[in-house]
Amino acid sequence: MFKKFTNGCVNLVQNYLPDAFIFAIFLTILTFILGMIFTGQTPLDMIVHWGDGFWNLLAFSMQMALVLVTGHTLASSPPVKKGLRKMASIPKTPTQAIFAVSFVSALACWINWGFGLVIGALYAMEIVKQVRDVDYRLLIASAYSGFLVWHGGISASIPLTLATSTADLAGMTAGAVTEVIPTTQTIFAPFNLIISFAIIFTLPLINRAMHPDKDQAVTINADILKNNNDDDEEVINETPADKLENSRIISLITGIFGIIYIVYYFSTNGFDLNLDILNFIFLILGMIFHQTPRRFIKAVGEAVKGSAGIILQFPFYSGIMGMMVGANPEGASLASLISEWFVSVSTVRTFPLFSFLSAGIVNFFVPSGGGQWAVQAPIMMPAGKELGVSAAKTAMSIAWGDAWTNMIQPFWALPALGIAGLGARDIMGFCIIDLLWGGLLIMLGLLFL
Repeated sequence: MFKKFTNGCVNLVQNYLPDAFIFAIFLTILTFILGMIFTGQTPLDMIVHWGDGFWNLLAFSMQMALVLVTGHTLASSPPVKKGLRKMASIPKTPTQAIFAVSFVSALACWINWGFGLVIGALYAMEIVKQVRDVDYRLLIASAYSGFLVWHGGISASIPLTLATSTADLAGMTAGAVTEVIPTTQTIFAPFNLIISFAIIFTLPLINRAMHPDKDQAVTINADILKNNNDDDEEVINETPADKLENSRIISLITGIFGIIYIVYYFSTNGFDLNLDILNFIFLILGMIFHQTPRRFIKAVGEAVKGSAGIILQFPFYSGIMGMMVGANPEGASLASLISEWFVSVSTVRTFPLFSFLSAGIVNFFVPSGGGQWAVQAPIMMPAGKELGVSAAKTAMSIAWGDAWTNMIQPFWALPALGIAGLGARDIMGFCIIDLLWGGLLIMLGLLFL
């Protein structure tokens, strides 16, 4: 019965889910219509909100693109890929392969979402060369499914924003938060760790249970996969410029500078994680592991290709966000109406749950942790404070809602799909099951922990 339900979800998605960019256009039109219906604004008003918001996430887009690029670059370095090949030799059967990819992806995404997205896909590509009967679609879906835990992990943008000293914190939260909230109260809080690791350890079991019977599995001839070779022939050092580009000393010196700064940063700031220092760490490690500037530049060039979806679609989602927060003369916007409705039916006990659900809905239209925070923080954080719910738990409820519906929002699957050569409709049917299971665990955690 479980496999029949999974097959139904797969068939539904195969027939009706469009390309991720078309999905963004569809959401743009839907938001435009809903804005007119529920806020009473004119078509011109909504278009103005869309255009005014179109470029509002440029800085954040660059930051997110760097998370992906630095994570991809590190994951594609020879030491990391060599480790992946050794790990790929461990699973011997299709179900073991699914289990392994799911666990590695989830754990890596908890550490760094960009690194996890890429490492999961690369690991899957190594495994499929050795386990020939594994369903390729489910294997890549498993590599993406680990993304479910990213916003509860140590690269989570909302708790890291709260942990970063900034004069804008009060403005972001409409005055509800005026002092930084350390990650010990958010990422490393007991309730969040329990939710995170419950998903990390059970998700492989759910994905493994979805594997089709042998006669129904969609497999791939691994021989036709492009073999990304770490051991490309070195370019002969013919000129001084060639020698500089292939100099290990340059990478080593830069790496030493970076390591000294990282040690200094944590010695003076404590365990203060934010997106900038995470990007810095992964960039420096990538440079060291690729050994020469030429190899590092080549790896970055390959990694940038995976960020094409971010570059193209973030402005459209920023425009959608503009329409979501664009208010009528009475101050009502779509985002505020959604959030306020959930606030109106909440109690102290249920507020984290409803914050999570509202964030899951908003995430369809604003699939960005930073964008999600910009939309909901000014509403949900003051409401939580008024009800007596801790700011840390309210923030993490929003964060988990943002991560949750990514399982059926194809935007963030683009890098993994690009590596695997698949489309969103190939994997999203399986991801629906992960959405349902993950949502159950998160809701139970927010209600009872």
